[in-house]
Amino acid sequence: MRKLSLFIAMSLDGYIAQPNDDLSFLKIVEKEGEDYGYADFTAGIDTVIVGRKTYDYVMKEIDPSHYDNGQRDVYVITGITRPKEGRTTFYTGDITELVNHLKSREGKNIYCDGGAEIINELLKHDLIDEFIISVIPVLLGGGTKLFKDGRPEQALEYITAKTFETGLIQLHYNRKK
Repeated sequence: MRKLSLFIAMSLDGYIAQPNDDLSFLKIVEKEGEDYGYADFTAGIDTVIVGRKTYDYVMKEIDPSHYDNGQRDVYVITGITRPKEGRTTFYTGDITELVNHLKSREGKNIYCDGGAEIINELLKHDLIDEFIISVIPVLLGGGTKLFKDGRPEQALEYITAKTFETGLIQLHYNRKK
């Protein structure tokens, strides 16, 4: 069965975005030639699940081919019905049904790239199998928290912790089954 992986960055105090969905704090750790394992990680996936706000940010700030590069399916979780664009589907249904369906199909792993509402909905249903969380050396003091209250406790199995020259620390855990 395919696994669902979370590969995301947060501030030391647990925020994935500043107020107004500002992700500029991520630039603190940008370094030429350093991708923090992203290329290796994405080589093992063929499906992306992402929230509409995160998707819109990536389309504007990075590149439309960041998600839909012709090699993987992209599901943008949204409340607004839109026609499919290339391999990108704008999904308005139940996310747990989508993830269970995707996990049951053949293929590589599934990547969840946020946002917080989607991540926490997946956590409520114990659907995230792997956590790769990069901690950015900054205290933001406010914004969008990665982990919200009101979800069940979940035990994790430590895999690795990597440190980088920029001060970023990357934590890798699997869900204990």
